[in-house]
Amino acid sequence: MEYRRIDEMIVVEGKNDTNRLKRFFKCDTIETNGSAISGSTLEKIKLALDRRGVIVFTDPDYPGEKVRKTINEYVPGCKHAFLSREAAIDHRRNKIGIEHANEHELYQALLYAKTSFEKVPNGAEHDGISREDLHTAGLIAGPEAKQKRELLGKELKIGYTNGKQLCNRLTQFHISSDEFSQALRLVERKLDYDKHE
Repeated sequence: MEYRRIDEMIVVEGKNDTNRLKRFFKCDTIETNGSAISGSTLEKIKLALDRRGVIVFTDPDYPGEKVRKTINEYVPGCKHAFLSREAAIDHRRNKIGIEHANEHELYQALLYAKTSFEKVPNGAEHDGISREDLHTAGLIAGPEAKQKRELLGKELKIGYTNGKQLCNRLTQFHISSDEFSQALRLVERKLDYDKHE
């Protein structure tokens, strides 16, 4: 079996995640050992970002989001890879984690990892999407809001967020109005198709 090489260091939550990734890829990981990341681990991530680049790849759950937020705060500029909850679930044991995902899902998430920006770089323009835009699109309130956000996060490869976080994440990953509109059209088409099935 030939392993795909991942050049960046991959930040994961634990040993099971490392073992799963190494089963399919030639890669190096930094384990946070849970959501309370130590200062020395953050320093290691900072060094890795300077030397090789970093992909933060955490579970699609609350502790995973907490790890992302901490890293983003202390080590801005890392790439982030996201898995959908459905791709990361073990139905038999009712657990969620990247250690349950298959090779294809893992590779797609790593392939489409996006760099996170604290703010728009100097001199750059970002046509931000406002909360009103999200409300108008039915992503914040309404009967299908949660499902729409889930599908949109998957389409844009930015993961699932609640309504409050969505605006921040769109800005954080510099999602343009065009990208947003195109993804939203695909989401609405899919929902419409599912209704008529």
